[in-house]
This record gives sequence, C-alpha cells and structure tokens, in this order.
Amino acid sequence: MPRILIAGCGYIGQAAADLFHAAGWVVEGWTRSAESAASLSAKPYPVRGVDVSQLDRVAERAGMFDAMVHCASSSGGDAEMYRRVYLDGARNLLETFPGSKLLFTSSTSVYAQRDGSWVTEESETKPMREASRILLETERLVLASGGMVARLAGIYGPERSALLSKFLAGTAMIDSENDRFVNQVHRDDIASSLLLLLSREAEGAQIYNVVDDQPILQSECYRWLAQRLNRPLPPIGRSMQERKRGDSNKRVSNAKLRGLGWTPQYPTFVEAMEKSVLPSFALSC
Repeated sequence: MPRILIAGCGYIGQAAADLFHAAGWVVEGWTRSAESAASLSAKPYPVRGVDVSQLDRVAERAGMFDAMVHCASSSGGDAEMYRRVYLDGARNLLETFPGSKLLFTSSTSVYAQRDGSWVTEESETKPMREASRILLETERLVLASGGMVARLAGIYGPERSALLSKFLAGTAMIDSENDRFVNQVHRDDIASSLLLLLSREAEGAQIYNVVDDQPILQSECYRWLAQRLNRPLPPIGRSMQERKRGDSNKRVSNAKLRGLGWTPQYPTFVEAMEKSVLPSFALSC
C-alpha cells in the first residue's frame, strides 16, 4: 500500500487523511503540537506532534513516504509565520524526504485580478500582500522539486463559513459599489481533489485550482442567506474591514482539475449551504 504523510492534520488535513485511509493508503498525520496530536488519538492512523517549520523535529521522523501533503496552517499569523510554516516547512519536508512526491496546498489569493475576470492556472500572479507572495515563493520551490500545487479557494464546510459567520454575527455588509465575486470550495471536495491528484501516475510540476463550479457575488450570498434564514439583509455601505484573502475580484476556473475527472460533491454555494454548512451551525431564527 502507498504511504502518505499529511503534514498539517487540521480542518483540511483530517478530512484528507480520513479519505486516503479509507482508500487503502497507509497514513501518518502531523500536527504542530503534541496536545493536538493527542486529541486525534482515536483516529485509525497515527497522528504525531511535529512542527514542520523546525528541521530538527522533521528530521526526527525521517522514514519513507510515497507522497506528502503540506497543508499545515499558519493559524492566521503574520508574514513571518507564513514564511516559517509554508516556505520553511516545504523546504524541511523536501530535504528530509527527497524521494517523496510533495503536494502543497496554496491559495487562489495569489491571483490579484480586480476586474471580475476569469483566471486559470496560466493567469498572472502578482499579489499585493506579503503573505501571498510567500505562498508563490513556496510554490516555486515545490514545483522545482517536481511536486504539485493545489491553489485552494476560500474554504468552507461543516462548522466553518466566513460569510455565514459574519451574517449571523451582524457584521456583514453589502458594499454595492465594490461588490466582488466570491470563490469557495468545500472541505470534502478539497480532500477528494488531493486524493485524485496523488493517485495519478507521475505528473509533477503542475498547478491546479481547487474551487467549486460557480463563483458568486458576495451580495448574492448575503441575499440568499437572508431569504433562506428569514432574516434582514445586511446594511448597505462601504466595508472598512480588511479582507483576509486580499482586495481582489476575480472568477477562478476549475476546468483543468475537472479535466482530470474531478467532480465536486458541492458544486455551488447553495448546495454546500443546504446540504452541509447550515445543518452544522446552531441557528436560532
């Protein structure tokens, strides 16, 4: 059976590890701390506390893996944390396991387009934010080693949705003058894409956008939520909040990944909300 390391057994990593295990892979998961690893002790595969940003800790676990997924989280940290977790982490994994295929989960935030245009893996990447520039630097390192890059759109799923959380908290706002397209992907669809990419025969140094089928305007998301939950629309005005994924406006294409046979279980915002996200939130209407 092929052996895989999930370096970052968090929200995405756990779902991926579970799926690889179910598919017959021999899985090992890593989390940043021993405490986090202990909380996952019931998993049917070992989860160890290993900080990928520390070479000595990574080297302690030296062994053999056919493939690795670097999906460790920066936990919302600053640019220095991004550099440590993503760039140093990738470098440490490549140095310690030179014969393993590495798949790095990057972000569609590397596309800085602001005109609502469609972007593909061939589109220009000139992000304004330092964090996204570090992601690009990490991508180049991974691709140079023959690895693959999965650029993830905004992640949502059970108990996680930035748009829904803002809507329920009353902090959402409809900025009619600066409306923008939202690109999202469900946690479980990310996991299935990673399994597909690493199950294929050697096809390194490739980038794939991982995103659902239907970019949707942020205002449309809030209007749908208001109607579905029978709540007032958010106020209309100029939002002053800094956007986590940058001040961009684009529609991200998943055509390349779909061309490999990937089919999202949750192809649209509405389907994901109805079937997965809303049922997982405690709602009092």
